[in-house]
Amino acid sequence: MYEKYTRQSLPNDDYRELLGSAISVFNSNNAFIIENILKISGDQHNWWELIDRTSGNILHKVMKEQYSDVIPENIISLFSELVEQRDRIIHSFQITGPEPNPDQEQLLATKVKGSGEQFIITRKYLLNFIQKNQTLFDLLYDFRNI
Repeated sequence: MYEKYTRQSLPNDDYRELLGSAISVFNSNNAFIIENILKISGDQHNWWELIDRTSGNILHKVMKEQYSDVIPENIISLFSELVEQRDRIIHSFQITGPEPNPDQEQLLATKVKGSGEQFIITRKYLLNFIQKNQTLFDLLYDFRNI
């Protein structure tokens, strides 16, 4: 599929909408994580400093090292899963192919970090990612209101 703003071949509208939604919900949760950290950290952190960090840095250097005694493990664990899934989406490559893509659509594929295993980022993968982000949002909302 082509659009007037690029001559490069693109995935279809539905796939791109899911991809955009996946990134948007993750970004929203990343900001919500920062808000929760600010709530529990006092003057130790500020929004400007935290928003400049990568999500992986926030996860490891802030959530795990500094606040694992305050932030529930289920939030840290789920955010960790989502950071890894988001990284697979961002570090993906575009494919067109007959197997397992018989319609020869443009899709994204990625590989498992540290291995040669490759997989297609399917609509199901994106929908699962979006649903996991909803679960994280619910956990963060409940944590914020404690």
